[in-house]
Amino acid sequence: MNSSHFPNRMNARDYLAMFNNTASPGNRGMSLEDDVNESNAFYVAREIASIHKKPTPVQIVKVDYPARSAAVIKEAYFRQPSTTDYNGVFAGKYIDFEAKETKNKTSFPLANFHPHQIEHIKLVLKQKGIAFALIRFTSLNETYLLDGEYLIPYWEKSKQGERKSIPYGDIKKLGHLIPEGYQPRLDYLKIVKDVYIKL
Repeated sequence: MNSSHFPNRMNARDYLAMFNNTASPGNRGMSLEDDVNESNAFYVAREIASIHKKPTPVQIVKVDYPARSAAVIKEAYFRQPSTTDYNGVFAGKYIDFEAKETKNKTSFPLANFHPHQIEHIKLVLKQKGIAFALIRFTSLNETYLLDGEYLIPYWEKSKQGERKSIPYGDIKKLGHLIPEGYQPRLDYLKIVKDVYIKL
């Protein structure tokens, strides 16, 4: 591991160490977002990929200035982001995806996606990028990578009132089960490499 610096100017070893305390098999209750963030930190630290969670935009409404050198935000709210949760680069390819989870055992509710997220996935695919959704069935402890090309038709049917969810069996058939591990916690890039990039 070289001495390259990562966010906040820490070296690769220190960046990865931030996540080692939660990477043990005992942390089975971690959310999908936690697992993805931890896996991305592993990828960055090992210089495998550069994929990050996009910050949620905040609209600041009121700021007080008690001193010339200090500002205190008194009122702010989260704005709805216009794209998906994660993006970055892996093996020279642009990667863009959304991470969602459900307690439902038989299907994944399409209401979990927002229209702007689907439109963004469509645009990424049109530009020849790699776009997908990571879908976790928390009750089954299973996480799948579902290609955006498969997600979009289900969404279109939901807008026409034909369906409200994607059956678990369809996701199991069309998607790719992501095995859980230690480091990385959720090696979704192995599937990206095998299915999309074929390295």
